[in-house]
Amino acid sequence: MPLPFILGAAAAIAGVTGVGNAIHGGVKMKRANDTMKLANERHKNNIAKFEKENKITTEKMDDLGKTELEILDSFKKFSDIFERIQNKPEFKPYNKENVEIPVYNGEKLKQVAVGAGVLLGGLGGAAVGTAGGFAAAGATTAAVMTLGTASTGTAIASLSGAAAVNATLAALGGGSLAAGGGGMALGTAILGAATLGAGLLVGGIIFNLTGNKLSDKAEEAFVQMQKAEIEIDKICNFFEKLNIAADSYKSALNRVNRIYKRYIEKLGDLVILSKKTDWNDFSSVEKEMTENTVLLVGLLYDMCKVNLVCKTESKTETNVVNEKEVYGMIDNANGFLEEKGLAPLCI
Repeated sequence: MPLPFILGAAAAIAGVTGVGNAIHGGVKMKRANDTMKLANERHKNNIAKFEKENKITTEKMDDLGKTELEILDSFKKFSDIFERIQNKPEFKPYNKENVEIPVYNGEKLKQVAVGAGVLLGGLGGAAVGTAGGFAAAGATTAAVMTLGTASTGTAIASLSGAAAVNATLAALGGGSLAAGGGGMALGTAILGAATLGAGLLVGGIIFNLTGNKLSDKAEEAFVQMQKAEIEIDKICNFFEKLNIAADSYKSALNRVNRIYKRYIEKLGDLVILSKKTDWNDFSSVEKEMTENTVLLVGLLYDMCKVNLVCKTESKTETNVVNEKEVYGMIDNANGFLEEKGLAPLCI
């Protein structure tokens, strides 16, 4: 074949190959672009799902935590009424069919009530999730109990007004400045810190979801999105279970608290309005009513100690809802109320 024809044929083949490569490259670019768009869209949807569930859960847990603090704060009224009764016997703890309610401890109740009142007062300026963090970690009662003694050695429960507030905030901060603690300033900062709330609420979740940037490489970006999606789904599943547990537990707390309020009003009428303060003058009905009030206080106190979340030690796993203890406590409360002839709890 003459050389011009050979060169012409080669040029034609090269031209066709060049066009083919260009088309193939364009197809690859379009696929990569489509993959990138899909990865970004799914990632945005996943983040929106996470943020929605997180917001709902935080609100419910904050509500539960505040309810617990309000219950503990109400023990001030009970202590004031109960301590006016003279010659009262030593009340025994309730223990029947695996239901245990602790014996009345006046000093502990005072400490809890004072601490709860201070924490309630600080919630207005605290970070979202603070109250929920207490409930999640079972710290509502534990936290206020650690505030028992001021840096001077004086029981915080014996203080009042600003002195009680200052002593409690100082205790939250690790003690007075003179004793080497952080003082009231640190106590106030701790109360408002997000780590008290959201940190305790979601605990072992360390995934930086919103900062999970997708790679410029389309396939790698899609793989990263899928990994994040799996973790987000696990977290949202945790949130959903926690939401259900929080709703059930708050319902149980409110039911017991409503009964307790009726009893404390009756006891107040008897002791304060009727000025009947000698146990020996109480009728059998009045004695039973008083004993039931004491047991209801113990039951509520125990319920406020339950941690809704078990914090994992793993840095790669989410926390788990403490369903066994949560629903077990609801069953215990239900059993007690039923045995005492009070209204059963609705779960």
